[in-house]
Amino acid sequence: MNIPFQTSKKGITLKIKVEPRSSRKGISGIAGDTVKVKVHAPPVGGAANEELIEVLSEKLGIKKSSIRILRGESSKNKVIEIEGISSVA
Repeated sequence: MNIPFQTSKKGITLKIKVEPRSSRKGISGIAGDTVKVKVHAPPVGGAANEELIEVLSEKLGIKKSSIRILRGESSKNKVIEIEGISSVA
């Protein structure tokens, strides 16, 4: 799966669409330039954001501290930055 990304000063950025309250968790596909990610957690109190970072960390093999949400903290559509890498395999 080729994940669409853009380079940034610190690493790369990804457009993410979060699907909260899903029965499964993980990367579910790509729609255009957006990566769809399913999480179990509801979008309350930042739980879905925490689980999103956890899922991306596991799937991409990077530290959770390298991932941060740039835009869309309270939206399903987010832009995240992953520091210290130049591409996603």
